[in-house]
Amino acid sequence: MAGKKKLISILLPTYNEEENVELMYQSLIDLYNAQLKSKYNIEIIFIDNYSTDKTREKIEKLCNKDKRVKAIFNAKNFGQIRSPFYGLLQTNGDCAVIMPADFQDPPEKIIDFVKEWENGYKIVIGKKIKSKENFLMYFIRSVYYNLIKRISETEQIKHFTGFGLYDKKFINVLRKLEDPFPYLRGIVAELGFKRKEIEYVQQKRRAGKTKNNWFSLYDVA
Repeated sequence: MAGKKKLISILLPTYNEEENVELMYQSLIDLYNAQLKSKYNIEIIFIDNYSTDKTREKIEKLCNKDKRVKAIFNAKNFGQIRSPFYGLLQTNGDCAVIMPADFQDPPEKIIDFVKEWENGYKIVIGKKIKSKENFLMYFIRSVYYNLIKRISETEQIKHFTGFGLYDKKFINVLRKLEDPFPYLRGIVAELGFKRKEIEYVQQKRRAGKTKNNWFSLYDVA
């Protein structure tokens, strides 16, 4: 008798992504059916940070269409740091993958993440080695990471945005933290769980415009 399939949670933070949510859903389902279905179950969780376009309406349709799809609709915009962290705590899987819904981080990397997770890594993260975004923005990010590395007592992971896979044991530790403004990228580096870094090239957005601006990026920094 075959053993029970492990559950993979895929968490998709959204904010005004009406052009991408349906495409991302279909991309993940196609990937699952082609390479994961035989060994795993999945749940897809959208956590929407108070979108003002038709993002929520489209997510609701996906929930009605597919019971594996779930939604968390924030009562207000809690920012790009706290919202994904809270969403991660609501996942039910043996592991959870966080990725944005804009296709900048390639969904196919999930396969690599899962493989390394099965090899024993509790955290498997994506690390940008190149980006097809605006060159100036990528350069400024690089300067920022180098500066933080010099002044911080905690290890900083350069060009890590949170895109990655997290074992449920790590997520259970996060549930016990009492931090009003948790910074997942720093926590990953600080807590010392066995970690694997997988390099990738960040793509351009599939559709729509970035929601980041100089103020929001400065606030995160």
